Amino acid sequence: MKILVTGGAGFIGSAVVRHIINNTQDSVVNLDKLTYAGNLESLTEVSGNERYVFEQVDICDREALTRIFEEHQPDAVMHLAAESHVDRSIDGPAAFIETNIVGTYVLLEATRSYWNQLCVERKEAFRFHHISTDEVYGDLEGTDELFTEETSYEPSSPYSASKASSDHLVRSWLRTYGLPTLVTNCSNNYGPYHFPEKLIPLMILNALEGKALPVYGDGMQIRDWLYVEDHARALYKVVTEGVVGETYNIGGHNEKANIEVVQSICTLLEELRPNKPDNVEHYKKLITYVKDRPGHDVRYAIDATKIGRELGWEPEETFESGIRKTVEWYLNNQDWWSRVLDGSYTRERLGSN
Repeated sequence: MKILVTGGAGFIGSAVVRHIINNTQDSVVNLDKLTYAGNLESLTEVSGNERYVFEQVDICDREALTRIFEEHQPDAVMHLAAESHVDRSIDGPAAFIETNIVGTYVLLEATRSYWNQLCVERKEAFRFHHISTDEVYGDLEGTDELFTEETSYEPSSPYSASKASSDHLVRSWLRTYGLPTLVTNCSNNYGPYHFPEKLIPLMILNALEGKALPVYGDGMQIRDWLYVEDHARALYKVVTEGVVGETYNIGGHNEKANIEVVQSICTLLEELRPNKPDNVEHYKKLITYVKDRPGHDVRYAIDATKIGRELGWEPEETFESGIRKTVEWYLNNQDWWSRVLDGSYTRERLGSN
């Protein structure tokens, strides 16, 4: 099978591409605009593989998408390209509307045109898999409630509202046009190659540099943490085995308050990097509480029963095993994250285009 992965140079997208190339015989066409969060250095281990092709394309560019489909003739689309940082959506929502809503529409139309001209056998086998977020559901009250595939949508931020809109578009293209679509909604991902603006890598790298560890509000916002390589396995299982028209929630079964996550990182660093910066006595003393973000959801938690029951997927990593692997990865891969922090990964990329 040949799979077109949009956003394949991003955090989750690159994990999906690495998983497919390293663990299957399928081919990948990686389509990525290469915004600030797209990093081809996250794909170094597979970039020379004959089953991997990269195309620098904006999903809003219909002409370029048409060329991609005609040239590569994919058997499936895994749509991960998206603006995804809540804080950035609050400061500048326009890019989120353009990429997450308009871009998804343009991609759906390009896919539909391509799909319509396939032979009957290929048409029936084709899949359009849209990867979304649990943030479309809003937040949960109490400690027992979980997001299920039937939970109503109540997005709280421009980011989650734009993703909710794209989910609706994808489902309507199945209902109206018959395009064989599937949707997955995942909890918070973490792991190797995570862009340093997100909570876990930000805390690791700030601690290593002796900088403050900023925690929003009281730090009691609860998230369900999913190791990114577990997520990649789940996504591949959905695109290859999932039922058209179905939605699958993907979670890590690891609910943690943000402050617990930060404290876990500090504890691991005390063990793994005891030689601290001169200004640091204990990593936990770097924790600083800052003003909460507007509209901050209090609790997310995924019920991933359906994908386990119907497709046989379960996360392999506990939070404890996954966060240890993550901290160790950042300690052992300074070349990757230092080039992200100083911007050299984008300067060299732009210079070669």
